[in-house]
Amino acid sequence: MARRTRSSRAWHFVLSGVRREADTRAVALATGARGWGYDSDGQHSDSDSEPEFSSLSPSIPSAIPVTGESYCNCENQSEAPYCSSLHALHRVKDCQCGEEDEYFDWVWDDLNKSTATLLTCDNRKVNFHMEYSCGTAAIRGNKELADGQHFWEIKMTSPVYGTDMMVGIGTSDVNLDKYRHTFCSLLGKDEDSWGLSYTGLLHHKGDKTNFSSRFGQGSIIGVHLDTWHGTLTFFKNRKCIGVAATKLQNKKFYPMVCSTAAKSSMKVIRSCASCTSLQYLCCYRLRQLLPDYVDTLEVLPLPPGLKQVLHNKLGWVLSMNYSTLKPSSSSSGSDSDSSCSSDAEACQRKRCRRT
Repeated sequence: MARRTRSSRAWHFVLSGVRREADTRAVALATGARGWGYDSDGQHSDSDSEPEFSSLSPSIPSAIPVTGESYCNCENQSEAPYCSSLHALHRVKDCQCGEEDEYFDWVWDDLNKSTATLLTCDNRKVNFHMEYSCGTAAIRGNKELADGQHFWEIKMTSPVYGTDMMVGIGTSDVNLDKYRHTFCSLLGKDEDSWGLSYTGLLHHKGDKTNFSSRFGQGSIIGVHLDTWHGTLTFFKNRKCIGVAATKLQNKKFYPMVCSTAAKSSMKVIRSCASCTSLQYLCCYRLRQLLPDYVDTLEVLPLPPGLKQVLHNKLGWVLSMNYSTLKPSSSSSGSDSDSSCSSDAEACQRKRCRRT
C-alpha cells in the first residue's frame, strides 16, 4: 500500500488546525459577546473535514451561530452568562417553552456515547465538548426502536454552529466514537444512519441533499419513525419538513444526535411510542382532517374520560402538525417540503390495501 506523501500529511494537519481554530473562535464569540446581533444571512456552513463531496463547494465551518430559528420568542433564548459550575454548561435559566411531557419512552444512554459528552437533567440533556472541541461527539438513546410508531423531539439548548450539529437515527453498528478527532457530519456518513444537519442538509450513505431550512438555538426538531410503513419524517418547530427515508421495515434503529461544536447541548423534550393499531390509524387520519387546531382533541365531541385516554396514549399523534414549512429566502429548501403529508398519506393507503 502506497504511503501518503509528507506534503499531503502536512496539508491534512494544516486543514485540521484551521477547523479547530474556527470552532475555538466560535466559543469565544458565544461566551464573550454581549448579544448575538448577527444577521441570519451568511451563517450557512455545509463543510466537512474531509473533501469527499465535490458537488457542494467546501468552506470553513461557520463560527457564527444560527439565529432567528427558535420555536419561541422567549427572552431566555438570548445570550446569558454561563454558570461556573458543571464545566460552565448550564445557562442561568434555560427556556422551557414547548416542554410539557412528564413521561419519556427513552432517554440518552450513558453507556453508548462518545467520551466528549456529559448527561444532565435525568439523562435527557446531552452536553458536548465541555471545554473545547477536537472532533465529533455522538450519543444514542437507551432503547431500541422496535416495531410500531415512534416520535421524539430534540430541542437545541445552546448556540448552533460549527462543522455540524445533527439529529437522526442509526443502527447499533454506528461507531459513536470513531470520529472523536475529526470534524465531520457523523450521522449519515454510512448506510447505517440518517442525519439532518443544522444547515438543512440530509445525510445518508455519505451523500447529502438539500432538505430544509436551517435550525438554530431554540429550534425543536421532531422525528417520526414509522416502522410499519417504513418511513422517517422530520419536523421543525412542530411543522412537517418532509419524508426523509422510506423502506425502513424490518430494521432496528436508535435515536441519535451528534455535534462538533464546543459547549453545545441538546435536550429530549418528548419521546413517545405506540403500536400500529386501528386506534392509531384513526387518530392519525383525524389529525390530517383537522390540521388547523393545536390539539385535535379540543374540537372532538368526545366524553371527557375517552379524551383523557386518547391524550395519554396518542396525544402526540393528535398534536402533530403535517402542514408544510415554507423555506426561508436565505436557505434552499427541497421538494420534500411540499409533499410531507401527501407522501405519508399515500404510504398509509398503500399499506392498508396490502393488508
